Amino acid sequence: MKPITSKMLMRSVWEGMPQAVFIYTPLCGTCAAARRMLEVVEHMLPEGILFEMNIHDIPELVQQFKISSVPAVMLFDGQLDVPKMVYRMSSVEHLLSEIRKVVLK
Repeated sequence: MKPITSKMLMRSVWEGMPQAVFIYTPLCGTCAAARRMLEVVEHMLPEGILFEMNIHDIPELVQQFKISSVPAVMLFDGQLDVPKMVYRMSSVEHLLSEIRKVVLK
């Protein structure tokens, strides 16, 4: 997963690029487990779909998108500028399915 800045994210949303963005905090154990699952998922997706952001670096996006907890994955379909939020990180299969439904439709 490549890190992405708020500016880069908003520009790609404005340009209509479908993408998934993993939101985490560095010291969160659940985030670390979600990261490992997403690293597996990443190998099953086209390149340039999955990005990451530290929630501490994006207070304005937390407000704008009403991010309520971490770990989270914001899914942008390339048409709407409001993401679908995924907070449940139950399995690799679940995450892959959720990302494919929105980002690769």
